[in-house]
Amino acid sequence: MLNLDSLKTAVAGEYAAIRRITRLEPQGDKIFPPTYEGGEYADEPRQVQVEEVLRTSDGERKVVSVRSVETVLLDSVQSQANRMELALLRAYDAGRIRMPMLQVDFAGDGSDPILTEIRRITALEAPHRMCDAIFRDAVWQDGKPFRDAGAGSRLNTATSANATAVFELCPTALLFGFWDSTGPRGGLGAKVQRAIVSEIVGYEKAEGKRTSSRIDPLQIENNVDIYRKQGGGWTFDPALAEKDTKNEPVRLRPSEINHGNITPSFKQKDGSPNHGGVTVAYAMQHTVLSLAALRRLRFPVNGKSAADADNAARTVLAALGLAAICLLDEDGYDLRSRCLLDGKPGTFEFVGRGETKPFELNAKVALELVAQTVAEAKKGGLPWPEEPVTLRPSGDLSKLVVESRRRSMSATAGN
Repeated sequence: MLNLDSLKTAVAGEYAAIRRITRLEPQGDKIFPPTYEGGEYADEPRQVQVEEVLRTSDGERKVVSVRSVETVLLDSVQSQANRMELALLRAYDAGRIRMPMLQVDFAGDGSDPILTEIRRITALEAPHRMCDAIFRDAVWQDGKPFRDAGAGSRLNTATSANATAVFELCPTALLFGFWDSTGPRGGLGAKVQRAIVSEIVGYEKAEGKRTSSRIDPLQIENNVDIYRKQGGGWTFDPALAEKDTKNEPVRLRPSEINHGNITPSFKQKDGSPNHGGVTVAYAMQHTVLSLAALRRLRFPVNGKSAADADNAARTVLAALGLAAICLLDEDGYDLRSRCLLDGKPGTFEFVGRGETKPFELNAKVALELVAQTVAEAKKGGLPWPEEPVTLRPSGDLSKLVVESRRRSMSATAGN
């Protein structure tokens, strides 16, 4: 089982990365990948190594060859990152890990039901982490904009060589990457690459077909006259109906208000095929935590750089990344409707200079490593606040959220 000394040695420079490969099996004959613009799956041929046993007059020998197979993306790098962040958030909310947490409290005093429903948004949920517009448009309790005061203002000068403020406010951004494009420097804002990359790919893919249909138990046919009602809904009374440009009542078919049968079809209304899912022989999750990327980060304390502080902060981040991987194992791989995968987690490996060294790790030990590395980092003067930094939305952001949602609800009711 991985211990603190081994992790510190690896981070300090002995290895380039930590890798894990997990084979996953579909739970069900057919699974459904994510769809992208135009209803397309992200499929492509990939090269895979195949090990074969050749029998000769001298006996048997193993031969490794490379062949091309059809693959389909089942979970992207971005999606895997989001899942790991949410796994960390669940562990945080359950008290299993203590770490900096930046959040915006939308609920406030509970006076607005729309904002109360949102409750809070954390940096582990926001698409652009602590650089998201949600935080840019939030304020401290004294009303000052987030990026104009306190720890938020220190983000304005953060870089890879000066990452202490990010470590203090949102350390996971140093693992999953960020671009501070919403800050005061705009497109010239700091960029930090992803240090942890994971994706799940299905191999030996064959596409399927799927029909869509609906049988109406009321057996309503499209043979009656109904109209779109003013203010939303539908009506039989033309006098209550919306009018078109010719001042005629707008007619509807029962199928347009979700009544009646839908004829079974392989295609959608626009003629594009239904997403038919795929069958795959197996899936592989490839996860890499780049220690080389972490070694590019610097963490000055009180304006002064020191190798010990740099290595301590990097070791915390490595432990946090390993915890995210293991916590995601606990959550499982039910990626979306009809895309459940399962498999025994692969073995972790240190990778460097063409050599590998395997080690075992689970979520319990990984979380203990986080606590141990944090204790050492704090001794070296690095900040690691364990109380959440809670902002509130600006008045304009609150109004934007409320007005947008109210209009969406009105439009939905009108349809």
